[in-house]
Amino acid sequence: MWGTATICPPRPAALEQIEMAKDTTTYWNPLAAEHGGRWAPVEGLAGQVEELTLAADPRNGEVTRLTRFGPGADTRDVGVRCHDYPEEVFIVSGRVYDEAFDTWLEAGYYASRPPGEAHGPFRSDVGCVVLEVSRPTPAREAWPGPGI
Repeated sequence: MWGTATICPPRPAALEQIEMAKDTTTYWNPLAAEHGGRWAPVEGLAGQVEELTLAADPRNGEVTRLTRFGPGADTRDVGVRCHDYPEEVFIVSGRVYDEAFDTWLEAGYYASRPPGEAHGPFRSDVGCVVLEVSRPTPAREAWPGPGI
């Protein structure tokens, strides 16, 4: 029942041995001003687009991250992107235009992209935050072009 404290039973010993594939962390607000220093510029798009890795698995390359487009951001200089792995994106706030789909993506939009699906370039008039879950497969050869 929501709103009431619940005590979880002790975990069985077998669960203590299970490793999480990605980093784990307790609740925190990555959008809060005090965490602004954790954001890093996206290569080739400094001053326009930043990213913040929330969790990563160094063994398989899976990453959960936030990407933040500033107002006026335009990625046409880096062009269309595609990857050899699936990727999920969810628009958290603001809006961003995806030229490959000729569509404005606003808060609440979601996509599950198959490997090789072209996307971008992107531009944002008011700024945008995107939640991205990427699932690279190290054994595959790279698809032409880096991803965003």
